[in-house]
Amino acid sequence: QLQAFGGGLVQAGGSLRLSCVASGRTISNYHMGWFRQAPGKEREFVAAISWGGATTSYADSVKGRCTISRNNSKNTVYMQMNSLKPEDTAVYYCAAADRTTWPLRPHTWGQGTQVTVSS
Repeated sequence: QLQAFGGGLVQAGGSLRLSCVASGRTISNYHMGWFRQAPGKEREFVAAISWGGATTSYADSVKGRCTISRNNSKNTVYMQMNSLKPEDTAVYYCAAADRTTWPLRPHTWGQGTQVTVSS
C-alpha cells in the first residue's frame, strides 16, 4: 500500500514537498514515480526514480522545478516541488513499478494528494 502526503494550497511561486510511504512492501525492490491528474485531464507522468536512486526522469513541464528522491531505509519517496504554477494544480499520485522496466510501468498506485496553486 502506498500513501501520499504533503499536498495543500500554496501561492504561485511557492513550494511543497510530497511524500509517499509504503507499507506492506519494501520499495527498494521497485522503481517509483509520481503522476498527476488535473480536473478534466488524463493522468500524466511527472517524475520517476530508479530502485537504487541512480536514475531519475522528469516531465518537461516540471524539469528544473521538481526533484524526486527516495530513502529506501524509510520506505519513502519524496518530491520537492518549487516555483509552483497554477497549472501544477492536480491530484498527485505515487506509484510503484517493477525494476525490470524503465520507463516506469506502474502496477501499484497510492491514493492521491491534492495540490492547489493559486495565482
